[in-house]
Amino acid sequence: MLEDIMNFDRTRAAGVLAAELARLYGAELQRRLVPLGLSAAQFLVLSELWAEDGQTQRQLTARLGVEQATMANTLARMERDRLIERMPHPDDRRAQIVALSDAARTLRAEAVDAAAEVNQSVLEGLPAAERELFLSMLGRIVNAMRAPGANPQT
Repeated sequence: MLEDIMNFDRTRAAGVLAAELARLYGAELQRRLVPLGLSAAQFLVLSELWAEDGQTQRQLTARLGVEQATMANTLARMERDRLIERMPHPDDRRAQIVALSDAARTLRAEAVDAAAEVNQSVLEGLPAAERELFLSMLGRIVNAMRAPGANPQT
């Protein structure tokens, strides 16, 4: 065990590499979304609402895998920036429905194009067959890490 610690190579550590990829991807996505008046976090919320408009804050939190407080802050900024509207939930007085504003609907094509360009730049160094394999493997790893009991810290 001590030998493994002494020989740790961060350039071969899956978590370190994944974190660096996420950091670089997020920075480039942010750079491309700023001209649209969006942050990367707002884009992720919008992408969920573009797929299915009219979700609750709890649904968005679960689908994006973020903390409740983080989602609350993001939604507050989005409401301030008139990207979303909140309405009372028809069946639950404690909940609100988060819906797209007309302004957010008009941003969809440009924002999705920006994200697709970033994604393409991440993958462009890989041949097509390796791209599919890489994405498949990443998906399986993420799903395994999300599985109940996979991470006792959560």
